[in-house]
Amino acid sequence: MVDSRFRTETDSMGEVQVPTHALYGAQTQRAVDNFPLSGICMSRAFIRALGLVKAACALANAELGLLEPKLAEAIAEAAVNVSRGTYDNHFPVDVFQTGSGTSSNMNANEVIAALATELVHHPVHPNDQVNMSQSSNDVIPTCIHLSAALLLHDRLLPALDHLARVIENRAIELDGVTKTGRTHLMDAMPVTFDQELSGWLTQIRQSQHRLESVQPRLHRLAIGGTAVGTGVNAPDGFAQRVCTELSQQTGLALQPAGNHFEALSCQDTAVELSGQLKTLAVALIKICNDLRWANSGPLAGLADLRLPALQPGSSIMPGKVNPVIPEAVAMACTQVIGNDSCITMAGQSGNFQLNVMLPLVAHNLIQSLELLTNSAVLLANKAIKGFVVNSEQIDQALASNPILVTALNRVIGYEQGAAIAKQAYAEKRPLLEVALEVTGMDEAELKRLLDPQRLTGKKTDS
Repeated sequence: MVDSRFRTETDSMGEVQVPTHALYGAQTQRAVDNFPLSGICMSRAFIRALGLVKAACALANAELGLLEPKLAEAIAEAAVNVSRGTYDNHFPVDVFQTGSGTSSNMNANEVIAALATELVHHPVHPNDQVNMSQSSNDVIPTCIHLSAALLLHDRLLPALDHLARVIENRAIELDGVTKTGRTHLMDAMPVTFDQELSGWLTQIRQSQHRLESVQPRLHRLAIGGTAVGTGVNAPDGFAQRVCTELSQQTGLALQPAGNHFEALSCQDTAVELSGQLKTLAVALIKICNDLRWANSGPLAGLADLRLPALQPGSSIMPGKVNPVIPEAVAMACTQVIGNDSCITMAGQSGNFQLNVMLPLVAHNLIQSLELLTNSAVLLANKAIKGFVVNSEQIDQALASNPILVTALNRVIGYEQGAAIAKQAYAEKRPLLEVALEVTGMDEAELKRLLDPQRLTGKKTDS
C-alpha cells in the first residue's frame, strides 16, 4: 500500500522518502534524517542571505550566457521569495550538520528548483542550474558574511546609535546633579550624573567605531572561489557580477574576496566581528551593573535612582520590584560572550582549503548580533530613558561622606585628613564639623573647599 504522506525522490545515492508537501528533495531529507541533534534550524537571517545569494548567482549566470534569461529570472524570483521568509518552514536542516553547510546549501537549491519548476513548467535542476558556478564551500561563507553585514548595518549599529542618544539626552537632563562616586563599591569623591553617563556614552560610541572598522572585511565575499578557492566551474567575472547584484539589492558595498583561499579556509573576519561583539557585551553588562547597584534597596541599598517598575518581582514577597531589564540584558550579553568562545573554537577548524564548522559560526554570530541589537533597544527604552534620580538619598549621602576630606590634602596633608575622616566615621558626625574642630580653619573656606559640586570639576554659579 502506498503511503500518501510521502513521495519518492532520488539523488546520486538512491531513493529517499520525502514528505509529500515538502518543496525540498532527497539531499535535504538525508540531512534531516542524519542530523537529529538540536532541533535548531538555520536562522531567518541566514536563509535571507542564502536566498539573496542564489538570486544574484542566477542573474550573474544569465549575464554571462550560461543560463537562459527566463530560467534565470524564475530562479531569481523563487530565491527572492525564499529570502523574504515565505518558505522558511521548508528549511528543516539542523544547525549541527555537515561542517561545510552543504546540507543547507542543497536545501536552498532544492526548494528554489521546485519553486522555479512551477514558474517555467519544466524541471529545474538544483545542482546544474540553481547551484551553477557555485559550491557550498563558497556559498556558505558568503552567506555568513552577508547575513552578519546586513544585521550589523541595518539593525545593530542603528540600535547602538539609539542607545547612545538616549544616554546623551539623560546626561543633558541630569547635568550638574551631584552624587557620591564609588570605587571598589566604596564611597569615593563626588561625580555628577552626567559625568557618570558620559562614561557609558563613550563605551557605546567606541563599540560602534570598533564594529564599523570590521565592515570593509565583512563586505568581502567568498563567492567565486567554488570548491577549494581556485574558482573551478565559475566563469571569469562571475564573482564581481554577483557582488554587484547583491550590492544593488542590499545597499552594501560588497566586493569579491581579495584571496579566495583565505575566504574559504578560515573565518578570521567572523572571529574578529565576534570579538568586537563580545567587547560590546562587556560594556553593556557594565552599564547594567551600574544600574542594578544604583537601584538597589529601596531601603537597605544604595537607592541613588529608581528604575521603571515593570512587573512584580517575587512570587512570595508582595510589593517587591526587581531590576528585570538590566538582569535580562546582562544574561543576553553573557550568552554573547559564550558565543564568542564558540566562534573562536570554530574558527580554528580550518583544515587546508575549508573551515568545517561554518553552520556553527553562522548560528552563533547571528544570534550575538540579534541579542545585542535587542538588548541595546531594551536597555535604552525600558531602563535608561525612564529611571528617576532619588535626590534626597544622594544629597544625604553626599553630606555625610568623610571622603570629601581629600579636598584638604594640599592644605592639611594626607595624615591629618585621614584622622579627620576616621573620626567623622567613628563618631558619625558631619565632616565639616570635625574638620572645623581639628584644623581651626575658617568655616567659609572649609565649606568652599569641601563643596561637592566644586569637587566634580563642574563650574558652579557662585
